[in-house]
Amino acid sequence: MSKAFDELVLIMNKLLAPNGCPWDLKQTHETLIPYLIEEAYEVVDAIERKSIPDLKEELGDLLLQVVFHAALAQREAHFDVDHVAAGISEKLIRRHPHVFGTASCESAADVMKQWDEIKSLEKSGRDETILDSVPKSLPSLFEAYKISKKAAKTGFDWDDSQGILDKINEEIGELKQALENKDEANTEEELGDLLFSIVNWCRHQKIDPERALKKSNSKFRKRFLAMEKHIKNDNKKMETLDLAQWESYWCQAKADTK
Repeated sequence: MSKAFDELVLIMNKLLAPNGCPWDLKQTHETLIPYLIEEAYEVVDAIERKSIPDLKEELGDLLLQVVFHAALAQREAHFDVDHVAAGISEKLIRRHPHVFGTASCESAADVMKQWDEIKSLEKSGRDETILDSVPKSLPSLFEAYKISKKAAKTGFDWDDSQGILDKINEEIGELKQALENKDEANTEEELGDLLFSIVNWCRHQKIDPERALKKSNSKFRKRFLAMEKHIKNDNKKMETLDLAQWESYWCQAKADTK
């Protein structure tokens, strides 16, 4: 390990010492989950904003989460950060025999096929189903993408994306029927089925639904900010606007952000 990393580990251990930080001493793996997720998303945000200084800082914050969890595990005599590093190093060597062994891979597709085969061998003998490797704690869109991809690898898949589009139209019809029946529980269920089908279509089109929605969110943010500026410049208040005025400002915002 580098000197800087070793220092980080020492700092974390001091924070968790009996006379360390009261807040840190109260934390558990479970209480740190929100921070771990938040830091991961902040890394993604820095990447998408193409901010290298922020990326460096956010990677540090994310690294702290890894060191924090390892320190908690060490305190409970389970494992330490060296075990974590050794584990991932061994896995990388094991799953890259074309680099560290005698296997041969000519393309990225070959590497992924080999990776899946080795991973399958590693898990052979375990009492696991096909979908067990997909964490249930993933964001719902990403979970849907992963489980449909896993299922497709077994052959359980549509022949083409047109079949999925037909399914999407079918789900829209069922959603409309649930709305007409004023059945809230069924409406939620049918909406979920519709979203799952859309994610499945995205997979067939090699579109990451999480990323696609993220881009739409970003576009909406920019346009709404542009609207706010126009409304403020006109000395008007949002709560006084009628539908026609909102539409006019929205069209201006779209023109501004093209």
